[in-house]
Amino acid sequence: MKNMLNFKNFSKEELQDIIDLAIDMKKDPAKYSKALEGKKLYTLFEKTSTRTFLSFTTGITELGGSYFNQLWKDSNFVLGEPVSEIKYVCRNVDIIMARLVKNETVELFGNNVTVPFINGCDSSYHPCQILADAVTVVEKFGDLNVNFMYIGAKNNVFNSLVEFFAKMGKGTLYGLTPLTNATACGDDFYEEAKKTGYYVELDPTMTMEEAKEYANKMDVLYTDTWVDMEFFNNPAYQQQKEETLAKMMPYQINEEFVKDSKAIVLHDMPMHVGFEISQGVVDKNLEHILDQAENRRHAEKAVMVTLLTK
Repeated sequence: MKNMLNFKNFSKEELQDIIDLAIDMKKDPAKYSKALEGKKLYTLFEKTSTRTFLSFTTGITELGGSYFNQLWKDSNFVLGEPVSEIKYVCRNVDIIMARLVKNETVELFGNNVTVPFINGCDSSYHPCQILADAVTVVEKFGDLNVNFMYIGAKNNVFNSLVEFFAKMGKGTLYGLTPLTNATACGDDFYEEAKKTGYYVELDPTMTMEEAKEYANKMDVLYTDTWVDMEFFNNPAYQQQKEETLAKMMPYQINEEFVKDSKAIVLHDMPMHVGFEISQGVVDKNLEHILDQAENRRHAEKAVMVTLLTK
């Protein structure tokens, strides 16, 4: 039995198989309409979600299975001894997806489940998002061998991008990350990725004119929210939010920044328009961004089928 907490226990061949399967599922959904017939998915949400909930629940339904959703706050995970709770849930379903705040909680699930477990996003990794991004890149460019520039915070999405490019050995990820969020990836995570040659860490003090020179050579520009979604509207986080936004506003992907670039712009959503990305750039790239968001469903279907049948 295999879990997907991140990409550590997957080979590049296994990840490529998932991407290829997702693309085939998107092209011919009827072919897979009974692939998980009778299988039950449990989804657990400690963090808010639109795409993760909708993509997993519609995905398992399209595969012939069913789902049971629970909010963390409504469960006994907030009250009881967690290991026994995890093992109880496993007695009732065939696969679990949880979107949790802390990476430590994801690891706790991974170490104690008796059915496959999928990390739907935590403080350190967001593997399903990056598989959807990979599907999108293959759709747009025919291959993963692209120049890909991420501008924003070192966060869970970025960490999974770094892990993915280093693992796959195709294309090059350029990271311009003036802000670092707290994660649990380990002190040598970025250094080891750099050694592969498929991740290039750009000087975060470079001017935006210098950054533009890189952007003009890219196939894909990518950004993410600078402030974690659960804190964006939290009054207790207001001062830190204002400080973060003030620091990061020079790194906005806007019309001026992309005027000489032929790159498509991606964003994993939800977007804070006017902060990490301008309305004009969103308008020009919205179909790409929506393709990317839709591909969450196809990528996650491929993950569920892989974990339950391979």
